[in-house]
Amino acid sequence: MDREQRLLQELSNAFGPSGFEESIREIVIRELAPLSDSIQTDGIGSVIASLNGTNSNPIVMLAAHMDEVGAIVKLITPEGFVKIQTLGGWLDNALINQRFIIKTRNGNVLGFTGLKTPHVMKVEDRNKIIAASDIFIDIGAKDKEDAEERLGIKPGDPIAPDSKFALLNDEKIYLGKAWDDRVGIGAMIEVFRNLKNRSTHGTIYAAATVQEEVGLRGAHTSSYTIPAQIGINLESGIASDYPGISQEEAQAKLGNGPGILLYDSSMLPNLKFRDLCIDTAKKLKINLQFEVLSGYGEDGAEIQKSRSGVPTVAITVPTRYLHNHNSVINRDDFDQTVTLVTEIIKNLDTDTVEQLTKFS
Repeated sequence: MDREQRLLQELSNAFGPSGFEESIREIVIRELAPLSDSIQTDGIGSVIASLNGTNSNPIVMLAAHMDEVGAIVKLITPEGFVKIQTLGGWLDNALINQRFIIKTRNGNVLGFTGLKTPHVMKVEDRNKIIAASDIFIDIGAKDKEDAEERLGIKPGDPIAPDSKFALLNDEKIYLGKAWDDRVGIGAMIEVFRNLKNRSTHGTIYAAATVQEEVGLRGAHTSSYTIPAQIGINLESGIASDYPGISQEEAQAKLGNGPGILLYDSSMLPNLKFRDLCIDTAKKLKINLQFEVLSGYGEDGAEIQKSRSGVPTVAITVPTRYLHNHNSVINRDDFDQTVTLVTEIIKNLDTDTVEQLTKFS
């Protein structure tokens, strides 16, 4: 196992739903501190690292979010079952009969979302989707008092999927939870590693943001802190190379290179910057996939809207099965994303950035 695989495994396995990113923050600070000229956290917990170049300009902001979809404890029933409030965009049917970890004052508590046995279900109920509001987590408690006193569970405790990293029968196919957006965090760290001992034109900031899944909140505060002149958001893309999804819905494929978002519900990229990315990929002989998504939403939108407006693109690592207990990436896509973003940043001088912001 090489360094990059170890890093991605650790990031995927780590506990970190929106608002509770402590474990990821520790990894990010550990990895970025030796690579940066300064490192700090903002008022809601995003990590901001900087790397100085040969000039003060241009100022480039890299972003990726640390949080994953999860939940918090809403209440404990008198019988000792946990009701939840989801954090982020879960599908109700993705929550059923799955294992979760609840982080409490006494440590981690294992639980799973119970599902009524089909033996006693009415026929008309067997094909119904169970709403998140009806879902409960069985923690093996005797009653509410046992859950509170012995297990230490209380309202507001964070909950995340219990899934572990594995190779999916291929050394390049990585199975794990939270690739949205731990794959972006891993790519950002590796880009900084590439740039550490190389000449860059300006100051590069890396922002590992919090609470993206509940409203791009960390990107909002980080964009206020960083005086960015240009932005690159590193995200998980949506792969469409499996049964039940069409190219109308998503266009990327695993193993076919990094993606660039041309449209999502939160952001349109700067077209000159888009073309720079395309030209750089061609020079590197990296296949760049184009993604047009009717939904979605990502941190690049907050970078783009900050200050007087910042030319921004979102570069993605295609991912199957987002916002589930398990999702899948291809290591080649990750490596090529790191190479592409590194080269883009190396070529961002003051004149180039000024041209990207000229509209007349």
